[in-house]
Amino acid sequence: MPPRSPLRVGRWLQRGANAVGGGLFLLLFAVFIIQIVARFFFDKPLPWSDEAAVILYIWVILWAAAFVVPEREHVVFDLVWNSAGRRARQVMQIAGHLLIGGLALVGLPASWDYVHFMAREGTPVLDVPLMWVYLPFVLLMVALVARSAWGIRNAVRGVGLQDAELRTN
Repeated sequence: MPPRSPLRVGRWLQRGANAVGGGLFLLLFAVFIIQIVARFFFDKPLPWSDEAAVILYIWVILWAAAFVVPEREHVVFDLVWNSAGRRARQVMQIAGHLLIGGLALVGLPASWDYVHFMAREGTPVLDVPLMWVYLPFVLLMVALVARSAWGIRNAVRGVGLQDAELRTN
């Protein structure tokens, strides 16, 4: 069996992350529909559906920010970027990634400690440990560190320094 290329493995991981994100969103939508039907058609609000919707919403947003939405799709202010030269763009790219990745790296141990500490508390209705509710925040922090390291690597190599309009294509 030939070894898999990193690009192929990366695509497989991205498809998996997209599938998890899509599944979470579908589950959120299903809970939302159940909640509407129970409340407005049967006049029997389901307390668990409110709580499940909130938990799933947290997971959908943080999972998507960490693994689904590509960096080029995040909000950027490209007025300065487009008017800067290649060397200045490289410096801005490295500085930005050092700032974001560095802050995430510094905040990661305290974030994990707090999320892990919250395992002793449960949600009011479903009694889901709060550690599992807020775990995707830690995953987001890890993803920020990894993306920033990759971004610094690319900036040093001169990859991704073209105009912002060209980077979205």
